[in-house]
Amino acid sequence: MGESILKEKSYAFAIRIVKLSQFLQSDKKEFVLSKQILRSGTAAGALIREAEYGQSKTDFIHKLTIALKEANETEYWLSILKDTNYIEQKLFESLLIDCKEILRLLIASIKTAKQSNKQ
Repeated sequence: MGESILKEKSYAFAIRIVKLSQFLQSDKKEFVLSKQILRSGTAAGALIREAEYGQSKTDFIHKLTIALKEANETEYWLSILKDTNYIEQKLFESLLIDCKEILRLLIASIKTAKQSNKQ
């Protein structure tokens, strides 16, 4: 059940990131940062999906760990966009809440997978 929640939330977050990237490019004429956040913000969900069919428990953990790194990088780009006034505080906070939730779910999923891998 936890993995499907992670899958759903990361997909919904990726959609928000795509829309953010579109906004940055069309309204703000910002192309470099928009591509960075688009890459990292959608990569997390893609890696979570990829992990579903990992070749082994170790591969599953590895892919989720990379997704964790991508989600963490996305948090960084969100902060940069806020601190350079490309996005407003309210949008930043909303996206940050979603990003942190995905980070927490990934950490919990990795811990659970590591524990079950030891057994």
